[in-house]
Amino acid sequence: MISTVLVANRGEIACRVFRTCADLGIRTVAVHSDADENALHARMADAAVRLPGAAPAETYLRGDLIVKAALAAGADAVHPGYGFLSESAGFARAVLDAGLTWIGPAPQAIEAMASKTRAKRLMGLAPLDAAGVTDADLPVLVKAAAGGGGRGMRIVRRLDELPAALEAARAEAASAFGDGEVFVEPYIERGRHVEVQILADAHGTVWALGTRDCSLQRRHQKVIEEAPAPGLAAGLQEELHALAVRAARAVSYTGAGTVEFLVADGRAHFLEMNTRLQVEHPVTEAVFGIDLVAEQIRVAEGRPLDGEPPRARGHAVEARLYAEDPAREWAPQTGTLHRLAVPAGVRLDTGCADGDTIGVHYDPMLAKVVAHAPTRAEAVRRLAGALDAAAVHGPVTNRDLLVRSLRHEEFTSARMDTGFYDRHLPELTAPAADPYAPLAAALADAHGRSRFGGWRNVPSQPQVKRYEMAGEEHEVRYRHTREGLAADGVRVVQAGAHLVVLEVDGVRRRFEVARYGDQVHVGSTRLTALPRFPDPAAQLAPGSLLAPMPGTVVRVADGLAEGAAVRAGQPLIWLEAMKMQHQIPAPVTGTLGALHVRTGQQVEPGMLLAVVHELQESR
Repeated sequence: MISTVLVANRGEIACRVFRTCADLGIRTVAVHSDADENALHARMADAAVRLPGAAPAETYLRGDLIVKAALAAGADAVHPGYGFLSESAGFARAVLDAGLTWIGPAPQAIEAMASKTRAKRLMGLAPLDAAGVTDADLPVLVKAAAGGGGRGMRIVRRLDELPAALEAARAEAASAFGDGEVFVEPYIERGRHVEVQILADAHGTVWALGTRDCSLQRRHQKVIEEAPAPGLAAGLQEELHALAVRAARAVSYTGAGTVEFLVADGRAHFLEMNTRLQVEHPVTEAVFGIDLVAEQIRVAEGRPLDGEPPRARGHAVEARLYAEDPAREWAPQTGTLHRLAVPAGVRLDTGCADGDTIGVHYDPMLAKVVAHAPTRAEAVRRLAGALDAAAVHGPVTNRDLLVRSLRHEEFTSARMDTGFYDRHLPELTAPAADPYAPLAAALADAHGRSRFGGWRNVPSQPQVKRYEMAGEEHEVRYRHTREGLAADGVRVVQAGAHLVVLEVDGVRRRFEVARYGDQVHVGSTRLTALPRFPDPAAQLAPGSLLAPMPGTVVRVADGLAEGAAVRAGQPLIWLEAMKMQHQIPAPVTGTLGALHVRTGQQVEPGMLLAVVHELQESR
């Protein structure tokens, strides 16, 4: 029997494994980088071990340090979570060689399936030869052989784009997974991403636990997942289950794993097998009433599964909440997460607590929110409502995108495919906010000020406050009167520091308000309080390129120096943040006036990177 589990991971998945271990009476050990010393997973475990020496982004890829930590802390088993070393056969062997129990499949099964290229060959398929790709093969997808989560993936639609896509994908894959191998496969434009959760023991039993649909993806990263996959013909579902079981049996698989497919025109195309737990596993747990982590532990202890899997009940939908800014091309965001809370009735899996700092070194996912209900329509409605009502105070997030996606007719009618965001992203991210939010913020801020300090017997100029909301500046005016605060066009029923009630056209509306410095949250609307008088020193020269996020400069365009000619849209600087690369293009065609950064330099949001002087056409 396992008594102490070390989780070789961080964040949300480490916390999720710790919860199950606590339920089972198993002691827990966390490992952490210096950047994660005060992270929730390090605080939540019974014991925590610092991994010394490595840079934060590399820490959880140091298998040798993790094995030493397990032995030092008295752990007798290691759970890899997902990402990092979860699909490293070498790490699994190192754990076993140290006399520890590995909570996962055998190293040889990982070797056979963890590399997507080897998995395809095992299933009788082969990737394209990158050197032999022709125009007739386009579009193609460049894909990391190890790992997942959208890292190391690029769509290529023109042959001359392939070399750069291969280079970028290799760099991103090496940073995220410690393995820069990539491959090329045909890209299917309008397919659905469907996967099968499998669970297998060492006694020959393999369960296929239904299907999941993960078609809503942005930058090849899953955003919304659900179980079961809606609208699949019975015959196709049986085929998917059979193929998944066949893949598991082909490598004598044990534990939890996922077999992924692209479904198009009623046919299933094998993509890969993930030899680990998936981020979206909670929807399967909800539908089957099962704890997959507990089952992983039982299988690792050598116990058999029951003869038949439990019956599926109802429908579950999961949304991934990320700290990212749609106004800045979805750049990852950092800062203090002041509050994260969802209504009762939905599941929240997170690696963050109120007051935690969201840093630059890791994936920007804040949480997963999961709703389960008897029908798909009810589950979708419940999740959308919970996200809409959630308190998410801190960095800008993708919350509005999630809510709008869940309520989009193409999704509610289950007609979505992997091209959903290619078609609808602009409309789903168009700025929208409550027009009364700035007034509510101003009235809450005015609460507590002396009525007699602000009220005048003779009417005078109104009080004025300015806020930035959804990328635009809003000015609001209100007055102090004998009866309290007042504003034109509405009746102020109540104005407190945290609650404002307004009557608009005979309808009362409640606004919950929270303020953290200049950051103000009114319901689900995020505002920034602006200074009364703008600072003249804050004005920037035309053509200034600012860092959209904190990160590291990993590349500067060849030959880029003061006076160099550049064209609009030309990539000038490459930043790496949260294990993804982001290009900073020239805003206009002209010449480089100044370059303020170098390769390897750390930058902060808003830092001036370069200035491009626009080319003035002669008249």
